[in-house]
Amino acid sequence: MQPLEDIKVLDLSRVLAAPAGSMILADLGAEVTRIEHPEGSDSMRDWGPFINGQSTYYLCANRNKKSITLDLKTEAGAEHFKELVKEADILLENFKTGDMEKMGLNYDEIKKINPRLIHVAVTGFGQTGPLAHEPGFDPVIQAMSGLMDVTGTADGEPTRVGIPIADILTSHYIVMGVLAALRLRDQTNKGQFIDLALLDVQISSLANISSAYLNTGFVSKRLGNQHNNVAPYQVFNCKDGLLMICAGSDSQFAKLCKLLGREEWIYDGRFKTNMLRKENENQLADMINEIIIMKNRDEWIPLLQEYKIPVGRVNTIEEAIEQPQVKARDLVGEIEHEAYGKIKFIKNPLQFSELNIQYKTAPPLLGENDKSVAILKGKTI
Repeated sequence: MQPLEDIKVLDLSRVLAAPAGSMILADLGAEVTRIEHPEGSDSMRDWGPFINGQSTYYLCANRNKKSITLDLKTEAGAEHFKELVKEADILLENFKTGDMEKMGLNYDEIKKINPRLIHVAVTGFGQTGPLAHEPGFDPVIQAMSGLMDVTGTADGEPTRVGIPIADILTSHYIVMGVLAALRLRDQTNKGQFIDLALLDVQISSLANISSAYLNTGFVSKRLGNQHNNVAPYQVFNCKDGLLMICAGSDSQFAKLCKLLGREEWIYDGRFKTNMLRKENENQLADMINEIIIMKNRDEWIPLLQEYKIPVGRVNTIEEAIEQPQVKARDLVGEIEHEAYGKIKFIKNPLQFSELNIQYKTAPPLLGENDKSVAILKGKTI
């Protein structure tokens, strides 16, 4: 039994944030049906690299789903869609603000057909505000949210995070919002509209950075691999590569000093507290680096682990996926599709004691399930 196996999701979304959210719902058992224009409406299908003609970008966010095609701008397509809405629990879309209304398919109209429907609208900037009608892609959101301004080296330019982090975080909020709305529907028997904006998500994810500014006026700046508030908490150079070491408390710093053979640092007036260490961070880092550079990473790691000091290699993507811990957690899965063969993917990270997440189907081809869906009035749409 899957927790969402009786939940039907109509997914009108494209690219990453919303499709990744509906994939998590599908992983938890929901029946997710992608609805695309007959000529294709998801540009992510065109983004390489490719495996057997399929975009690996598209493959990362669309497993466990069906795909049908409808032209919602035609009367027949809109009517067919409304028939599907009658039986749906969730409608997920990421059209620009106002586009659903232009098609007569906005929430006020849809809820007349199905008052229990939960409509999730994902946009760059939300349904209100001066930018409501503007498109907002992940890099734009990273820039506007201030995330880029605190990412990168101190003397370099603001830097985009290497993954579409705003999209990924938004996908998680989609799932949280849907689960909360379903729970409330259990109590009220009513659906609702969820307005979710990428900018809102990324602003809310500034965490300690925003808290520092809001409460003290302190504006964090780029520090490369150093931490804004803690020291020593950064990358250090070993003989054979980089190592991330995080001594996040006075006790951990004391352990690090003992390990390095520099117990006098514990009582040094420059380093007695985290605030003092932060003030003298560069000097401290240079002193630590003089010792760390003398050994290889695999020599330092067991020593630091013995002292319970958080440590990790700075891995390439290949090293990250192939490392023993990832293999032990069985994070890589494989699904076969009859048209394009086997694909590998990273599994859902949720591991339950009483639930096995199932990976039933590979990401579908455009319109792959058209024939299995009842066609309105016997007409092909």
